[in-house]
Amino acid sequence: MSASKKLYDGAEIFFESLRRENVEYVFGMPGGATIQIYERLYDIDYLKHILVRHEQGATHMADGYARASGRPGVVLVTSGPGATNTVTGIATAYMDSSPLVVFTGQVPTQLIGNDAFQEADIIGITRPITKHSFLVRDVKDLAPSIRKAFYIAQSGRPGPVVVDLPKNVISAVSEFQYPEKVEVRGYKPNYEGHINQIKKAAKAIAEAKRPLLYVGGGVIMSGASQELRAFAIENNIPVTMTLQGIGAFPGTSELSLGMLGMHGMYWANQAVNNCDVLIALGARFDDRVTGKVETFATKAYKIHVDIDPTCIDKNVTVDVPIVGDVKKVLQNLRKVMPGKPDTSEWWQQIRKWQQECPLTYEKNDGKLRTQFVLERLSEKTKGEAIVVSDVGQHQMFVAQYYKFNHPRSHISSGGLGTMGFSIPAAIGAAHAVKDRPIISISGDGGFAMNMQELITAKAYNVPVKFILINNSFLGMVRQWQELFFDERYSFTDLSKHNPDFSKIVQAIGIKSFVVNMVDQVDHVLDEMLNYNEGPVFAEFRVVKEEMVFPMVPAGASVSEMIVERLNPQRML
Repeated sequence: MSASKKLYDGAEIFFESLRRENVEYVFGMPGGATIQIYERLYDIDYLKHILVRHEQGATHMADGYARASGRPGVVLVTSGPGATNTVTGIATAYMDSSPLVVFTGQVPTQLIGNDAFQEADIIGITRPITKHSFLVRDVKDLAPSIRKAFYIAQSGRPGPVVVDLPKNVISAVSEFQYPEKVEVRGYKPNYEGHINQIKKAAKAIAEAKRPLLYVGGGVIMSGASQELRAFAIENNIPVTMTLQGIGAFPGTSELSLGMLGMHGMYWANQAVNNCDVLIALGARFDDRVTGKVETFATKAYKIHVDIDPTCIDKNVTVDVPIVGDVKKVLQNLRKVMPGKPDTSEWWQQIRKWQQECPLTYEKNDGKLRTQFVLERLSEKTKGEAIVVSDVGQHQMFVAQYYKFNHPRSHISSGGLGTMGFSIPAAIGAAHAVKDRPIISISGDGGFAMNMQELITAKAYNVPVKFILINNSFLGMVRQWQELFFDERYSFTDLSKHNPDFSKIVQAIGIKSFVVNMVDQVDHVLDEMLNYNEGPVFAEFRVVKEEMVFPMVPAGASVSEMIVERLNPQRML
């Protein structure tokens, strides 16, 4: 007679599954529906739980961890409001293709649909913003569901997956068996790319006179930065990056044109308008890049490499679609290149554009400006820091003035544009990377949205450098109001409503600085960068009316850039 196999309850299965997935951190907050999981967590020593102060903070922390490490971020929250508080963070990760696995508590299966206490249909609520989701109705399905969740989250085009855990499933018992292989019907990402399409692209690039590499976040996700750099150098091709693609190619390289699009570099946008072959790598032709689609890169033969087939021809019709992993496609592309393009005249034209309209700001009036702070920060860190920006004017200034040299160094909410992202995401990144400075940069609007997570930073003594760029405005909205709405500043002036942020930060126990003048900047940045005993904060009170230029108005052609304030009707 064979011995009976050991039975595990759902909570034990949950943690053993996380152990098999080599999970380091779980970001979360306990509640009634997850109390049995948390009771088991009390004795777990192979992973660390980070107690957040709001569930949205948990999802952004997991997102920051995922973007900095390349591994899935893990969230654990209770049912009802705990689950619904994760929605903004899930949507943020979905738009930027960041791998998350979000575990939500749920009422017992027999109460689902009965409007039970703290019940919410989180599967239905998040269906449009997740890559996939699971409602686990039987404890026997728990381990296979978790295995599939991690596989789906990080394979192909990454994204968030929700796993909903009814309370009675967590308390039920079953044998434990963790699947070695994963089969998901209808889901088989194509990594290789069709060789004939790759050869076709190689021929077009070799014969090009004005080629341009248009690089998105997919290059970073696939780990293709070395392949990109080699390909660009071998063929002397300029590289321009999207907001999410920053860091995929060294910002200090002579081949780098910086960011393109709505607040991209003048010369980068001119290169897009005048190139004859556009090579899009892991980018999705979003509206902030293309502007008016009908006028985008009309002179170019377009090649598009992406692992997600739904992205190809969705916004812009291309000539050579290649469905595959960017890293593998670039490796094969380098092998089959029949020759190198002659780009000498192309580079002469690009250098002229760079001289014609350089990136500048007022430096001689003694006023403290965001651009100066970020320039000095970039110079002092030599592009080696991980910078987590929030959303708004400072976000665009970071993209313009900080020179990123490594992938996974620039972390920002691009697709959703989530204010309040930076503080928690930087805390998550700090748990992923321990040997580089982690710098959070926020405007005063976004800072106020999730500043409760500074308590989390202090509780775990996370060495994040929190920088607040305070212009006492919702700056980007104010910029639009000045340019397009007759300077009617409707509810964007925060000067009468902002608190003394430094006192709030000090009350939490975090070392704090306030900077009002240009000659204080270097000293305070040095103090922050040399402080490694925990979190540190500095508020830079900058010019209120600063503007981000260049700027492409919404719905306008990329060629209609506004490049200066004095005459906003001047278009180039």
